[in-house]
Amino acid sequence: MANKKHRNFLDFLIKPASEPEEEVKTENQTAPEQNHLNKAEPLEEKEWLAEAGEEGQLTLDVYQTNKNIIIKSTIAGVKPEDLDISFNNGMITIKGERKKGEAINEDDYFYQELYWGKFARSVILPVEIDADKIEAELKNGILTIKLPKKEETSKKKISVRVS
Repeated sequence: MANKKHRNFLDFLIKPASEPEEEVKTENQTAPEQNHLNKAEPLEEKEWLAEAGEEGQLTLDVYQTNKNIIIKSTIAGVKPEDLDISFNNGMITIKGERKKGEAINEDDYFYQELYWGKFARSVILPVEIDADKIEAELKNGILTIKLPKKEETSKKKISVRVS
């Protein structure tokens, strides 16, 4: 495509990919080939990932129960040994890598929408957590992290002394 407009990540969210891109045609340019299988254009997603340091970001659900903060994320295709989960100063960080099992030539793809490579996500938690009791489980491609809330310590009224 001649003079193809660069789309950043926000453009992907705002404007569906099915909407046609504005193109500038030259006199020598012919109509697109009609006899192909709608082969995907070179991935624009790779462009914005490259600009962001080539690290993907996990999507998360974070919610609370009476006793816990629960974090869930789809992490299909990632082995537990390829995950690094850490908790420090009220923030949990999940890092990992989804490794491709086979080498495929870019020209052989019709669509390439899965993210392969390193990913990370950090979340600042709104309540105090008992770090010694944090649990993580990977089941059927879903990572679930249970972060127990610290039990409220007894409040003590402090009287002010007059001097």
